[in-house]
Amino acid sequence: MKNFRILLIPFILTISACGWFKQPPEIGKVLSEHFKNKIYKDFDTVAYDSVFVKTLDSLNNAFVNPKTIKAFYASHHSQPKLVTKFFVDGGLDSLSQYLQNSTIHGFNPKVFKTQEIRNLLEQLSANTFKKVEESYPVIARLELLSANAYLNYTNYLKFGVVNPRNLFSRYYIKVKRPDSVGMIKLLDSEHILDTLRAVQPKSAQYRALQTAYLNASSEDEKRILSLNMERYRWKLPETGENYVQVNIPDFKLTWFDKQDTLISMKVCVGGKREAGYEDKLKAFAKSGNLDDKPKNHETPLLFSKINSIQANPIWNIPVSIAQSEIYWMARKDPYYLSNSNIKVYYKDKLIGEPDTINWNKYSRDKLPFKFKQGSGGGNALGKFKFIFDNGSSIYLHDTNNKNGFNLANRAISHGCVRIEKPLEFAELLVKDPYTYDKLRAEVDLPPVDSTHNKWYKKRMAAKADTTKSFQLKPAWFGPKKPVPLIITYLTAWSQNDKIEYRPDIYGLDEKLWAAMKKFR
Repeated sequence: MKNFRILLIPFILTISACGWFKQPPEIGKVLSEHFKNKIYKDFDTVAYDSVFVKTLDSLNNAFVNPKTIKAFYASHHSQPKLVTKFFVDGGLDSLSQYLQNSTIHGFNPKVFKTQEIRNLLEQLSANTFKKVEESYPVIARLELLSANAYLNYTNYLKFGVVNPRNLFSRYYIKVKRPDSVGMIKLLDSEHILDTLRAVQPKSAQYRALQTAYLNASSEDEKRILSLNMERYRWKLPETGENYVQVNIPDFKLTWFDKQDTLISMKVCVGGKREAGYEDKLKAFAKSGNLDDKPKNHETPLLFSKINSIQANPIWNIPVSIAQSEIYWMARKDPYYLSNSNIKVYYKDKLIGEPDTINWNKYSRDKLPFKFKQGSGGGNALGKFKFIFDNGSSIYLHDTNNKNGFNLANRAISHGCVRIEKPLEFAELLVKDPYTYDKLRAEVDLPPVDSTHNKWYKKRMAAKADTTKSFQLKPAWFGPKKPVPLIITYLTAWSQNDKIEYRPDIYGLDEKLWAAMKKFR
């Protein structure tokens, strides 16, 4: 008997602490007082718990976050927390109203089971149950559907309905996603209406797109606006108020400082992947033949910080370009490499006369050489390269071919971003007249400040001295401070109180639209 009492003490402490098994429980008190109905004083927690578990099992597969919901109610002894706190004060009515109005965000209220929640609220409000146990299925279902809808609605608005990193192979921007800690905190909220208000997107861009969406008559226009509203819901890294943005569909770089634009210029971005890319990639995986390898030069989406400028850059030619282009050009013209200022390395040693290489001895898929294009006017990177950390060997750079900026479709590069005004961009980055004039001198431009003429004259004299061998080399410069850079993909945005639209050059809208199908 003594041992039994010892075992019983923890059990008594547990049920006393949780308060759920008190007679009547909190839900019984709340409903009894609200409806002036005595049946709720007989609320049986054990009987309700049985109904709740069965209801949870029946709905579990339809939930987006079933583990989190299960964990929350397991830790609260299956108590109907939301109904207890928010039925009488109108919080659940507010939730159903927000769900019904989710069309303003491009959602279909059906995805939240809005009508069923409203029906359950009406059933409970009707106060027509003859016995308290008749209310258990209604309360349990209302609790769980409300919890699921509340989590989904807030998560979709705070983080977006799609994780772009799971959808797009070249999306390298880290995005925050919902976690169980945050969701349990939401379910434990004391002020559901405050949360619903706070979660509404507040950015000027989102609101402008939302207004246009509500006013649009064309389904195609609504589709584009909806897709870009979703992009603005993704929780991206903080850029701060001073940052550089490259928008791929717009073929444009813009440097923002708060509400002002410091500079804007055309860019050329990576070319679109080959038609039928996925199928061709599978064929290449089977054959291993480079002739079967499809081309994909699409510029990746990323976030980083510009940390250095290289004047008179050297181009370390990627293996893919060496195999697909340099190899064939060298076979066709033995003097192509020397005429293009391209140096060839074998086991990291420079080959003195690359024009003598017998390319017939080497297959392009097993080239033992590395290729580097030296500094100078013919360099594909032009006179400047702007470097930022990323895993794709992508950078912003000048170009020796300015004609590309005259094209309407400027998706023509191998993946890096060619910029139209590199010198002006460099000036904004260094933010120092002394450093800027040093940079100008490296590319044979006279200084802006005439007191710095000495550098320029010294350099030009060295280049003109035929008794010495002048070698053009890269020179490094640091920006005043690293500048955030985001390479993004927007096909609709607000500019000067007008919505701008751009073509979906990479087909990412189409892919995103398919992924969002179940939310429409």
